[in-house]
Amino acid sequence: MFFKKKDKGNNEEIWIVAGLGNPGPEYETTRHNCGFLALDALSERTGIEIGKKKFKGVYGDGRYVINGQARRLVLLKPETYMNNSGESISAAMSWFKVKEDHLIVIYDDTDIDMGAIRVRPNGSAGTHNGMKSILQYTDSDKFPRVRVGIGKRPEFMDMVKFVLGHFDDNDMKNVMKPAFERAAEAVVSIIGEGTDKAMNRFNGKAGGNSK
Repeated sequence: MFFKKKDKGNNEEIWIVAGLGNPGPEYETTRHNCGFLALDALSERTGIEIGKKKFKGVYGDGRYVINGQARRLVLLKPETYMNNSGESISAAMSWFKVKEDHLIVIYDDTDIDMGAIRVRPNGSAGTHNGMKSILQYTDSDKFPRVRVGIGKRPEFMDMVKFVLGHFDDNDMKNVMKPAFERAAEAVVSIIGEGTDKAMNRFNGKAGGNSK
């Protein structure tokens, strides 16, 4: 069940798509900012500009036609830093009166091959602190998510240094940029076709399967 927000006298379905990351130029192309980067790809695809300030974040609010039906999409980047992402997302959900089944979260995952994506309808936060915060604030794990693989950290490297490290230029151009575009496509598929069909279409990366 979900709430619909009235707009100009008409009921309208609203989806919040949140990309996780850390604000600031020093974090822009880090592994931990895959959610932000995939949301940028979704912004480019839909033409919904992300620039409004509210909910302790930046967001865009617009309409995009999916399978012949105009959907209202709220694209949100929390600026609370990763560990408090749920604070921003819960505020947006309250404002737009959106329930968990109309929230989609995009984030990085070290358990998936670099460049692969995996769609899931629900589940635990695992070791991801941003997801832990969201589950804490929403008190639910019943929302779809798109996980973007960054690969496993090298044994010699601390996890924090790994996720806050930057992709090299080759990986960013040839592996991650296509992955962000596929993540954006997966979000559109979830909204237009449902999570199960999106899982069948997008889990894994082009030319291979994720672990």
